[in-house]
Amino acid sequence: MSDSPDQYKAAAFFDLDGTLIKGSANIPFAISAFKKGLVSKKQLLVDIKNGVSFKLKGATDERSAEVRDRILEAVKGQRVDDIVAIADDFMAKLVSQVQPEMAEVLAEQKAMGNARVILSASPTEIVSRLAKELGLEYGIGTTAAHENGIYTGVLAGPFCYREGKAEIIRSMCAEHGWPLEDCYAYSDSLSDLPMMEVVGHPVAVNPETELREKAGEDGWPVVETSNIRSMRKRDMPKAAAKNMANKLHRSSEEAAG
Repeated sequence: MSDSPDQYKAAAFFDLDGTLIKGSANIPFAISAFKKGLVSKKQLLVDIKNGVSFKLKGATDERSAEVRDRILEAVKGQRVDDIVAIADDFMAKLVSQVQPEMAEVLAEQKAMGNARVILSASPTEIVSRLAKELGLEYGIGTTAAHENGIYTGVLAGPFCYREGKAEIIRSMCAEHGWPLEDCYAYSDSLSDLPMMEVVGHPVAVNPETELREKAGEDGWPVVETSNIRSMRKRDMPKAAAKNMANKLHRSSEEAAG
């Protein structure tokens, strides 16, 4: 990360799951947490199921809140250093999942002199580490509170989802003097509409149906990649959906083995 983030005149904010990377960062996190005994096999399978649903239909308020609550419960009483170390198991793979088209966008934003910020409902421990590995200026996720190096099981700050992302953007822009109208926001999901509408340059990435319609109505740019999230659920053959589910299920079985 840059040592002098205030040198930037504006910022570009990026959603993570389905935007910068394919799928959800919470799946490898859940598998690694299971291997270390932090979540049960039942909880792992629920996360795998949610991962399939995310690929097919995108995020929902209910599923996002469930993941948040499960993560907070899982880390309660755990040492911060131990949770941070979990990212070692899958960070290289996560870096490799950054979509080539979005890697180009990141480079373009750097060339424009803008700070690049990942905003995700995933744990801050993952998001900040990924930002560092990618050479970005900031990575902010959902942050669990801790005392004396031990997680308390409650949130510290806003849930980095929907309105929470917009709140973080407003706060960062006020702190660093970045005009909101000069900032960019990239996302694939309508749930990120608050963060996209708070900046001057919203960009849809492989947008789900509702966001694609919104982008068309308002004249927002659209970035298309090969990400499977760009497919409508009704357009995906049942066999392909079943194959995806089986693949993710095998990952959980291998973790349990």
